[in-house]
Amino acid sequence: MKHISIFFIWLLSFLNISSAVSQQKWKAMWISSEHAQSTTNEWQSFRKVVTIDRVPERLIARIAADSKYWLWINDEMVVFEGSLKRGPSPADTYYDEVDIAPYLKKGENTIAVLLWYFGKNGFSHLSSGRAALLFDCQGEGIEIVSDRTWQTSPNQAYMNTDAPHPNYRLPESNIRFDARREIVGWNRSSFDKNLGVAIELVPAEAAPFNKLIKRPIPLWKDSGLRNYVSVRKSSKGDTLFCALPYNCHITPYLKVEAPAGKMIEMFTDHYRGGGPENVRAEYITRDGIQEYESFGWMNGHEVRYILPEGVKVLEVKYRETGYDTDFVGSFSCNDEFYNRLWQKSARTLYVTMRDTYMDCPDRERAQWWGDEVNELGEAFYALCPKSHQLALKGIYELMNWQRPDGTIFAPVPAGNWSSELPLQMLASVGYYGFYTQYFYSANDEFVSVVYDRLHRYLHEVWQVDEDGMPVTRHGNWSWGDWGENIDLELLTASWYYLALKAEREFALMLNKQADARENEQMMQRIAENFDARFWTGSDYRTPAYQGKTDDRGQAMAVVAGLASKEKYPKIYQVLQKEWHASPYMEKYVLEALFQMGYPEYALDRMKRRYQPMVDDPYYTTLWEGWGLGPQGFGGGTGNHAWSGGPLTLLSQCVCGIRPTAPGFARFEVKPQLGTLTQASAQLMSVNGLIKADVQQEKRKIAVTVTVPEGTEAEVILPGKIESVSNFTGKWEKNRVILPAGEYVVKGKK
Repeated sequence: MKHISIFFIWLLSFLNISSAVSQQKWKAMWISSEHAQSTTNEWQSFRKVVTIDRVPERLIARIAADSKYWLWINDEMVVFEGSLKRGPSPADTYYDEVDIAPYLKKGENTIAVLLWYFGKNGFSHLSSGRAALLFDCQGEGIEIVSDRTWQTSPNQAYMNTDAPHPNYRLPESNIRFDARREIVGWNRSSFDKNLGVAIELVPAEAAPFNKLIKRPIPLWKDSGLRNYVSVRKSSKGDTLFCALPYNCHITPYLKVEAPAGKMIEMFTDHYRGGGPENVRAEYITRDGIQEYESFGWMNGHEVRYILPEGVKVLEVKYRETGYDTDFVGSFSCNDEFYNRLWQKSARTLYVTMRDTYMDCPDRERAQWWGDEVNELGEAFYALCPKSHQLALKGIYELMNWQRPDGTIFAPVPAGNWSSELPLQMLASVGYYGFYTQYFYSANDEFVSVVYDRLHRYLHEVWQVDEDGMPVTRHGNWSWGDWGENIDLELLTASWYYLALKAEREFALMLNKQADARENEQMMQRIAENFDARFWTGSDYRTPAYQGKTDDRGQAMAVVAGLASKEKYPKIYQVLQKEWHASPYMEKYVLEALFQMGYPEYALDRMKRRYQPMVDDPYYTTLWEGWGLGPQGFGGGTGNHAWSGGPLTLLSQCVCGIRPTAPGFARFEVKPQLGTLTQASAQLMSVNGLIKADVQQEKRKIAVTVTVPEGTEAEVILPGKIESVSNFTGKWEKNRVILPAGEYVVKGKK
């Protein structure tokens, strides 16, 4: 595992340099054009020519924008879509750190920036109200800062399209580019005209931009321009249907020969994903051969170009961008259905990652925390550790947006949403949310920062009755799940218990013994009164609840640890006949079945629930509901974050890999294959690569496990261990603890 150590040594060195840059005093001013109106969907071009006597090995530029920017240095693209949507807190702004040294040369250097100002709020962005750029680069003998010496002007080739416009949830607008109005070559070093003089707005950390927070996630991964998988024409020849390899974030490119004034439309098959219109693009030609890439990302399986008469297409391509992480996790078994389900879950996870974890990349692009709880859990089994930073960013944002009355809400950052969904918030701060992020990553940096606010939310906002049970809160949206037969009071008790459980662990970590005791006592009272309040003898049910028995409620009682084992057979009977959960809550139903020891039915129910999604030949992602569009829930998007729970369960329960110490420093391999005969999984923990391959035939079972350096694994078989290769130690009847290395554990069930 030497490469892991080298990576973290390099990362530590990078963070030290980055920290030193972050502590530099800001010298730059926020700048804009005197002609800028700071209106919706405004674009500006900026230029600066600087002379450098010596190019350093490393030179960090700190760059901020409302809202997005593209950076060129000496005619080379340096940053494709920089800046994060605004809102680390309700007042502040993110900035990027970019090493520009590799793009500089001795002598004259041209820096060019294209700025896109959204100019409106959304479910993932809070506008400052000013279109502006900040560029601050300070090094030995070098100072490049945004001020009145920069050139700038509104880029009038960019404009709004006609209606329909993107729905109100999105801060992004459609993009129309009129090539007849383009200032050709404005971003090139050969450009010899003046754009106009920049105006200085305010110093770096002044209102309305306020405190500048360093971007906590990587710059986007960028594929460069690629050929489509296939391109076909409509029967009339006026539309190109361009297939993508899978559902992804793309920007469309074209090269055409045309007379001036012809409009080409560009959008994807997900343009109306989830119901309302999302984003699209238009290009108006100038005369001759020309090429254009629309910089506003879209997502889908197919890009469509609508071509007017007289336009000759010379080339069409796309650029894929996305969160900079790698697919290092995997799962496979002898049933291809579950392999495809895991792969579609992973694709859904990735397509819902960018500025934040999203519910969907088309209709909303919003950080709903109910979705994020499922997503962050999946990331540990599918992606490399760079993915951990996105959930950490979300944790800080959620708590930084806490209201004065102590309530928290999502999605945040947001400029046109402020409604609390109480159960989603309990899930967020609780055992599957904040605690999972800590325990699986071993990164506790956020705990002390958010603890007091978390404690206030659980103990001041939430109240308990005379039995110690949480009083159901309806918040601004009394939402427990999509679908019907939702026993809200029953669900509230389990989610609150899990939130207290997480806070208890955090309190112990911070040596807040009184808080830990208080949480323990509150959990004990809930546990003591839970059955008396809800158990009917055959299922869990709130006395006043009139609907069918809620499968979600039974599951949450199990995974919270409130249902005793003797109740498992009764709960199992309920879960065989009650199927009300949406894909969001189905994850917990399936997890409860594994936890109760019914892997055969868990896999059977998983297959029957997800069969239409997995068997769909077109979609590479999972849907919001059990059907698409009107057959789904909430608009029925075709790529919804919360639906990928099976990814976690196939790796965590079927192959049985789960941490028993932070960061998988210790972990167990406790497989539950059910009717499968083979399953294998791997994941990249912060301590190295973990692998488990399980083979079972009749009464025999064999587990091959890879244990990274500095960690240990406990392998637990469903029967008796007979042999352990490469191991001279002892084991109990069905379990063995293994140090770093590779082993084959064989046994008999």
